[in-house]
Amino acid sequence: MRPWRKAVPPEPAAASPAAAGAHFTLPKERHKGDVQETARQRLVVTSVLLVVAFMAIAMRMSYVSLLRDGGEPTQRVAARGGTIQSERADIVDRNGIVFATSLPVMSAFINPHLVIDAQDAARKIVSALPDLKYDEVKAKLDSDKTFVWVKRGLSPRENDRVNRLGIPGLEFQAEERRIYPQGMTGAHVVGYASIDNAGLGGAERYFDQQLQSGQTVQLSIDLRLQRMVEDEIAHAVQKFSAIGAQAIVMDATNGEILALASLPTYDANKARTITNEALFNRATLGVYEQGSMFKVFNTALALDSGKVTLADRFDASSPIKIDRFTIHDDPDVPHRVLTVPEVFKFSSNIGSAKMAVEVGTEAQRAFFDKIGFLKPIHTELMELGTPLYPQHWAKINTMTIAFGHGMSVTPLHVVMGVAAMINGGIEFPPTFLKRTSASDPGRRVIQAKTSMTMRQLMRLNAVEGTGKKADLTGYEVGGKTGTAEKVAHGAYARKALFSSFVGAFPMSDPKFIVLVSLDEPKGTKETGGYATGGMVAAPSVKVIIEDIVSLYGILPGDWNARPASLEISSRPVQQNTMARAVPVAARGQRVDHKALPLRPGEHLAAPPGVRRASVE
Repeated sequence: MRPWRKAVPPEPAAASPAAAGAHFTLPKERHKGDVQETARQRLVVTSVLLVVAFMAIAMRMSYVSLLRDGGEPTQRVAARGGTIQSERADIVDRNGIVFATSLPVMSAFINPHLVIDAQDAARKIVSALPDLKYDEVKAKLDSDKTFVWVKRGLSPRENDRVNRLGIPGLEFQAEERRIYPQGMTGAHVVGYASIDNAGLGGAERYFDQQLQSGQTVQLSIDLRLQRMVEDEIAHAVQKFSAIGAQAIVMDATNGEILALASLPTYDANKARTITNEALFNRATLGVYEQGSMFKVFNTALALDSGKVTLADRFDASSPIKIDRFTIHDDPDVPHRVLTVPEVFKFSSNIGSAKMAVEVGTEAQRAFFDKIGFLKPIHTELMELGTPLYPQHWAKINTMTIAFGHGMSVTPLHVVMGVAAMINGGIEFPPTFLKRTSASDPGRRVIQAKTSMTMRQLMRLNAVEGTGKKADLTGYEVGGKTGTAEKVAHGAYARKALFSSFVGAFPMSDPKFIVLVSLDEPKGTKETGGYATGGMVAAPSVKVIIEDIVSLYGILPGDWNARPASLEISSRPVQQNTMARAVPVAARGQRVDHKALPLRPGEHLAAPPGVRRASVE
């Protein structure tokens, strides 16, 4: 029971506001206005939240469309069609012919969560795309993912068939597909790109950022010559049952690579079928003992050093025995005292070894370092081999390297080096880009007079020596053979040869260097069972030289300070004549070599007397 409290009388009422003339709002009406204001604020907040949510969704959709995350689309266009602008630029040859380009294509993807009947959907998809396997498609549709690719890069016909299936969750994505119109031609130079248009090999890989930014890459390769070179070495591989081959054509005056081929090769349009063997670029990545082609460098070193002259002779009458090794010559090399030109012409190992000893080990190593043979070449491909050479460069190494054993380099090294030996002594870094007028000036590696002598010696080899099968009447071809036994199980395999020939023309003003190598060729009845560089590689060099003079419209005696242009032109080729008389002969006619500006035997005779190099 509550205690009793005395009632308190109410306070006097305040004066009426109305009586004072003031505005008066009823309490009930004031409450109603507050509610409306609160509602408006809530609507604004809700609207803002919805806008933010939609923006987040839009950003996420853009992210899914633009970036790859666990196999999601990578292109710049949303699903369900639309146009796409190519962003990866073209790769073209020196004349502007397309090697690689990008085309818009459609790709199909699906959300497995939206598929009603996975088995039926997989059956329909495989019926529309017979190259797919049912089990693989069914596994994708049974997965927990919300996105899986069905097939990327659909052809127009495939796109139409898939579009007609009407499968829930099946959508299309506009993408780019890299196309290689020339197929296998130039594959190892051009390279290839992934399905996401990332460069994976060759120029595609080296110039990936440039191509992605829309800048066209113009190569130094001439597509027409490239095809000719590839056809010829493919014929040689078949004829001599070789396991592989490579060929390079280089402009000796500036280092441009006009053609480069490696067999086996691949078709970049069929990236899934490319094997590791086909990907291997023998011309730039393979390192091999080059055999007697190294005598070009050994002879140039000896003459340039001043320690050996053309007047010197070396005794090659008996093998050299050093430690447990014996250095001997092939049976067809005269076993007698040889002049320096004869050492080169007959390709004497004994004479070359004694010349190297005369120069010395340190000078030999320094020379090969100077011409870039002790490191990978810097050029516009990333598939570059690293030379192999002795860590402890002993006397025996000096002797064997003189004739191309005990040191391994890439064929691209050989071409670069030979060009410098005969173009006046200037070495140009090999390039796969078409050079401008402001080309690399190169650097001097031997004296000009030494280079002139090397031209004479290489011409002599093609006229009277081991390179006769490369000579082409009227074009002053010079060259050097190389036959090296491959190493197998720690020893040299006599029947596993790496047979090569490096040729150049015209030797009065060298413009083109051509190298062909066959890997493990087999002799035929035509070659007398021999598979040497002079028998199997030199004939291919001759064919390629014939292709070059035919392609560029070069006639015998057509040489001056500016050789024929290599670019396609609608104008007829201008026939030039040399300041010095050069005999002009039709195919098949004999040329009097004594009348050539550089007579093969001129200044090459040596006076009596023998220089005996010590080999102890």
